Amino acid sequence: MSFDSPFIKEQSDKGKAILEGAFQVFLGQGYAAASMDRIAAAAGVSKSTLYSNFQDKQGLFLALMRAVTSANRQVVFELLSKSDLEDQPDVVLRRLANMMLDSFYENQRLLSLIRLIIGESERFPEVAKTFILEIQQPMIEQLSLYLSSQTQLRLSDPKVAARVFAGAMVHYLLVQRVLQGDVVTPFDRDRMIDGLVDIFTSQDRKSTRLNSSHRCIS
Repeated sequence: MSFDSPFIKEQSDKGKAILEGAFQVFLGQGYAAASMDRIAAAAGVSKSTLYSNFQDKQGLFLALMRAVTSANRQVVFELLSKSDLEDQPDVVLRRLANMMLDSFYENQRLLSLIRLIIGESERFPEVAKTFILEIQQPMIEQLSLYLSSQTQLRLSDPKVAARVFAGAMVHYLLVQRVLQGDVVTPFDRDRMIDGLVDIFTSQDRKSTRLNSSHRCIS
């Protein structure tokens, strides 16, 4: 199965082959055991070609993370930066939650990569730190900017709210998908999303009801 993302399309054919080979080696042998020699062999390229494209193993792993998460990040950034200003926050947040879960559920490579990062995070904390700084943090910041612009939600701290929203998505994915929660403790996806959105928009709904009530009285 080949990569299909804007990041990969910018790569040369040899760059794509290297990322394909790297994914198989990292996934099959783990970050520690993976070597540039084995990756070059799996990709069918020489070591000199490998090093001319990627400086070292950590740089190659970062490129792999960017490639695997590219489509998912693009979905989030496009939705939050180009949302119709007439769309209410409950519509945007519900759409965002569904798009995030859909894109993650359909991206088996990403789920495999997350398992690998979690498994290697104790011995190689730089791997996990890179994932947070390069992949997760920009998405949180974009969501925080959107929530900050929606003053009707009356969120006391949009940055915290962004982490709560994203954290709920990550928790659901990890428990239900990665840790087999779908089998052990199934929990309806729509119920989770509806409940989360209701929590975020409760102040907006309350304000709307009060305004409607005041108009009726007057």
